[in-house]
Amino acid sequence: MVHDKKVIEEVSGWLRVFDDGSVDRTWTGPPEVKFMADPVSPHHDFKDGVATCDVLINADSGLRVRVYLPQNSSDLSPLSDIEKTAVYDMHKLPIILHFPGGGFCISEADWYMYYHVYTRLARSVQAIVVSVYLRLAPEHRLPAACEDGFAALLWLQSLAQGNSYDPWLKDHGDFCRVFLIGDSSGGNIVHDVAARAGNEDLNPLRLAGAIPIHPGFVRSERSKSETEQSESPFLTRDMVDKFLNLALPVGSTKDHRITCPMGKAAPPIHGLKLPPILFCVAGNDLLKDTEMEYYDALKKGDKEVELLISHGMGHSFYLNKIAVDMDPFTAAETEKLIDGIKQFIKKH
Repeated sequence: MVHDKKVIEEVSGWLRVFDDGSVDRTWTGPPEVKFMADPVSPHHDFKDGVATCDVLINADSGLRVRVYLPQNSSDLSPLSDIEKTAVYDMHKLPIILHFPGGGFCISEADWYMYYHVYTRLARSVQAIVVSVYLRLAPEHRLPAACEDGFAALLWLQSLAQGNSYDPWLKDHGDFCRVFLIGDSSGGNIVHDVAARAGNEDLNPLRLAGAIPIHPGFVRSERSKSETEQSESPFLTRDMVDKFLNLALPVGSTKDHRITCPMGKAAPPIHGLKLPPILFCVAGNDLLKDTEMEYYDALKKGDKEVELLISHGMGHSFYLNKIAVDMDPFTAAETEKLIDGIKQFIKKH
């Protein structure tokens, strides 16, 4: 007898979970926005000043990363190979380790919404971006995504030590200037990986900074902004509740250390060894209040932190290619965000 699968959970057109445990992530929302969740194939040739490739960094686990390499603005063609190597050594690029968002349940490193932002960031900052293909819940509940993030950092350390090899990073990457960056739930991973890195000897790699952008920090009791703020295309209260119900360890609440690092269930922030932080908040974000609770905890803990607020903007606004192209205000705030990240990296 054939058993018809039944949907037992659905999240805003992004995801359906069936009673046999299988998951369908086919986009079922408005077709005109589907392109933002379409994969972009890697291209080793430079397009708009950036080349990309996918790298398998752990054959046992299958963990992969997408690497973005900006084109050198100098014409090195007249130089010999030895002279080119000398130039590369003099102009090593900072490395930005990126964790995609998606409530720990959806999105991939090769989605167009990340491609259009992180090619732009790599080109603007002149940095190599390494974006991690994270394991997703509910098949892989937390802390799986955080473990993948830290494994990617250790892979960079292995490259710095000469124990692993990647030509783009070896020839062009500065392992003394590694930065963590993450969108939405990827910002949670930034904090978790940075906190863990503080207890590790990462030599010769140096973690130079951390950039959580609109992290998914929450608590069991909704904040005022989560209750009263208008929802946005990339974040609704329903998405917050359902994604975290699928992502958190069974039996855990939103007060879990990964979703509420400023809470009582998490290690005290004042006791953590954290790198300098650029903390990015959207003025109209549902999660603004709890994000600011985290910022206040950093300040009270005497951590080095800068605050970048995108006034009038909603959660992950810069990922919305339609809004960036059609709305001058969104475009201007996206430019300010990218410039703020550029200046932070330049400073550190």
